[in-house]
Amino acid sequence: MTTWGFIGSGHIGITVARLAVAAGHDVVLSNSRGPETLQDLVEELGPHARAATSEEAARAADVVVVTIPLGRYQQVPAEALAGKVVIDTMNYYPQRDGSFAELDDGSTTSSELLQAHAPDANVVKGFNNIYFEHLASLARPHGADDRSALAIAGDDPAAKQVVARALDEIGYDTVDLGPLSEGWRTQPGTTAYGTMYARNPQAWGEGGRTVPADEVARHAAEAQR
Repeated sequence: MTTWGFIGSGHIGITVARLAVAAGHDVVLSNSRGPETLQDLVEELGPHARAATSEEAARAADVVVVTIPLGRYQQVPAEALAGKVVIDTMNYYPQRDGSFAELDDGSTTSSELLQAHAPDANVVKGFNNIYFEHLASLARPHGADDRSALAIAGDDPAAKQVVARALDEIGYDTVDLGPLSEGWRTQPGTTAYGTMYARNPQAWGEGGRTVPADEVARHAAEAQR
């Protein structure tokens, strides 16, 4: 059984938590407003869920999901992430996050910023390029013909194996894009971001479509900065 810790409990975090609980895993949720604001969600998710501070969620988890606006990444409790496998879902939106020169010029990636902030963690990029409703609806059991894949990127092979196993258990195959420096291939504005999972790319709310590993890999390979 895997224990998932969540730093941030927005749409993606809640969706992953629901998938994890459905797979029989434990989840520890946190947000910036305090554990007491998550009690309704904890009650909905049942006995496999509890709320905590971000530090407590990080320390309790086998896999930590950081899913907050990128502009606040320096608020992530770096010491609590030491030795942890960390899935970074964050995307860079300058209009929301403010300008980061090193992201604007392509000299680094958002996940590399998080890795530099938490140098003793093992950061893996994931969950950043799929709409939360599609993420919820496209999960399938291992071996299903209509199973979709999600892309990951990371510098530590063992950490990527942990993430791939966790994704498999919640319903997804994995495409390994390589090191963290390749995580930009699924960032906003690329062909691997969002629209490929949408039945109607102009109306994401109309539902998701199956995207197998080879299609994810092709879109990532075609991505341009």
